Amino acid sequence: MVERNGVHISKMTGKLEGLRAISTNTATNEYCIKQNGTAKSNNICTHCYSHTMLKSYRKNMQPALQHNSDYLSSEVHDMDSLPVILDAFMRLDAHGELINLNHLTNLVNMAVKNPHCRFVLWTKRNDIVVKYFKDNDKPSNFALIYSNPIISTVMGKVPRYFDKTFNNVLEDEKVELQNCTGQKCKDCLLCYTINNTTVIVEKVKKY
Repeated sequence: MVERNGVHISKMTGKLEGLRAISTNTATNEYCIKQNGTAKSNNICTHCYSHTMLKSYRKNMQPALQHNSDYLSSEVHDMDSLPVILDAFMRLDAHGELINLNHLTNLVNMAVKNPHCRFVLWTKRNDIVVKYFKDNDKPSNFALIYSNPIISTVMGKVPRYFDKTFNNVLEDEKVELQNCTGQKCKDCLLCYTINNTTVIVEKVKKY
């Protein structure tokens, strides 16, 4: 983990190798806990890789991610307190989910401060997104991907303020639509760049 002006930046591995991320603590996020514990088996949150990792072999990540949760959600920080990012792309909440309006505001302000970097946020918190962007502009370098919570249902219509939808299907379902399977993000960048693809489909990973 690297700290820049109070924010920890993670070097990613696995599918996200080569990218860095600003993440928060899934294990203490009330929304994540509720969704992960739901009895609805078709909710993708019940297959959450982050809960599994942070409770076991990546438990040592929790203090740094909790720092980000507290720092980003507690108040809206002035620009000088937000990090200078030298990356071309920054993944937001590779672990965790939006906590509140302060959290989203700080992420957007990072994009404003770093116009050369493209910030990409996956979120299910449409309620927070709508509340914020109905009164605020979305920077051109800030991309929003709606993370569809329902397995085996592909959302073709992109919600307002979002740029794409991200969907999970079972391995043998909608194979012809699966465009996010068996590759690293750095070799694809379909989610991270401006293009004509607005619907991303991946087969469910089980942890």
